[in-house]
Amino acid sequence: MDTRQPSAQHQLFDTSLGTAPGRGRLANQQLLVVGAGQRATPDPTTTIGNGRAMSLLFAREGATVFCADRDLASAQETVELIRLSGHHAYAIEADVSDPEAIAAIYAYVDSAGVVLNGVVANIGISSGRNLTAESPETWDAVMNVNLRAHMLLAQLGLKKLAVGGSIVFISSAASISPLGRVPSYEASKAALSALARSTAMEGQSRGIRANALAPGLLDTPMGRAASERNPARALRPVPFGRQGTAWEMAYAVLFLISTESSYVNAQTIFVDGGQSARISSAPT
Repeated sequence: MDTRQPSAQHQLFDTSLGTAPGRGRLANQQLLVVGAGQRATPDPTTTIGNGRAMSLLFAREGATVFCADRDLASAQETVELIRLSGHHAYAIEADVSDPEAIAAIYAYVDSAGVVLNGVVANIGISSGRNLTAESPETWDAVMNVNLRAHMLLAQLGLKKLAVGGSIVFISSAASISPLGRVPSYEASKAALSALARSTAMEGQSRGIRANALAPGLLDTPMGRAASERNPARALRPVPFGRQGTAWEMAYAVLFLISTESSYVNAQTIFVDGGQSARISSAPT
């Protein structure tokens, strides 16, 4: 369901809607997006996921994009959309809960004779369990995907990326709020800020930067599914009277993955319209 208020239309731009033309901001770049597919949605013409939006945007801006996802068919859909627009992309099947799958991603890129300029880790799962229902097994399953996989992507990325490269971790506004009552998810996303700082420290010698982006409420397939499970989610007061779009998230990633942000390092930036600063507009 589209939760935008009529007044919110005044704050939507062509970049917000993914209709802005490319400007060559990533010309000749080779980028890896892990989590480039998206879940099925009943409204494919009205919403898009973060991974797919950033992959399409990177290609539109001139990059060759390696699209990794545990759902190969979904990654291939992203690749086909990129190729239909006249750009270059490749699909990679990878379940990052398996450490060997992460090494295999980089091996695939190596086999293509490519040196990456940037990596985006757009991956995360949730157990859906509050603290009283958490178990060692469900806790570890979340941490393996939401934190260990990021560490391994960064560890190899520091060796594989071109000098001056960039690594971006996708965190969440849940990293600073317990309201979702899923502590494994919240804790794993909060840890990405520390991992970004550690990666930035280790990347100094080769000029590799690392940052994290923390999205708030976004109108994506995943977001809509969450609102179906918890209708109160869609009723929360939000800045500008609307949820954000995946394209707005993608443009923030574009800035950090490009050399435009060459002196932005070891930061966590919130893409939430100001909600983390308690700026919001109550639904009417």
